[in-house]
Amino acid sequence: MTRPAKKIPQPSWIRFFKTPKGYVLVALIVLSIIAGIFSPGPQEWLLIFTASATALITEAVIALALHRSVTLSTSALITALIISDVLSVVTPLYLVMLTTVIALGSKHLLKRGRKPFFNPAAFGLLCSLLLFHTPQSWWAALSLLPPYSVLILLIAGIVVAVRVKKYVQVLAFLGTYFSLLLIMALFHVGLPSDTPGDALRVPFVNSALFMAFFMVTDPPTTPSSIRNQIPFSVIVASIAVAIFAVFGGLAYLFIGLLVGNSWTTWMARKKPHVPASQPKQALLP
Repeated sequence: MTRPAKKIPQPSWIRFFKTPKGYVLVALIVLSIIAGIFSPGPQEWLLIFTASATALITEAVIALALHRSVTLSTSALITALIISDVLSVVTPLYLVMLTTVIALGSKHLLKRGRKPFFNPAAFGLLCSLLLFHTPQSWWAALSLLPPYSVLILLIAGIVVAVRVKKYVQVLAFLGTYFSLLLIMALFHVGLPSDTPGDALRVPFVNSALFMAFFMVTDPPTTPSSIRNQIPFSVIVASIAVAIFAVFGGLAYLFIGLLVGNSWTTWMARKKPHVPASQPKQALLP
């Protein structure tokens, strides 16, 4: 009788890329590569390198300051990729670095236990926009490519939404967002300079899809239960559309998401708080 062959364990890096975080990282890299290949110059790659290097150095400094071991932070890389994918190529590199530092600083300073209050990338991008008026192009959302390229964004986003189990959240956000914009367009509600029709066209529609798939789905700052995912998405979309209707501009998606993050934190206030240094078993009777 022959013995069954032993299963060879997979390398850790292969196991990582099969996790939800791995899927998000791969999807962002693929979109960045596709958008970068068809760009006229190397500025996109410089954005990615600057934000990624800043993120890894910042995380290393924070780890040393907290007397922790320095490791490759994939969460920081995801935050850096989102920031570099959103900012315009004309953004000065020092502002790219500063935006990344603000984003990661918010993750470590504004948190409850191990979970941050706000999506780090959204927080950093909003602060950078309000304080330094940094331009945005959402170039990795394929906004600068022909309109049919949005299919690539949809495929990558759907894979991520299913893998992180946030597809209900994404559908609720997109359904609410586009429905409200359509109602505004039908009843001619909004600003003359930033009309609902503008938000339904490229590049604004690309930014909404990118936000839905890669920022609204952030597990640490969004609800885990489907019961809370739907109201969360409705809040995010409604606030974003309301801000767009009243003020226009580029901050409406970030503000909507951060308000939703605040609602998630408020809803979790009754759950037992586990300090970062305290094992979960301590809460058991």
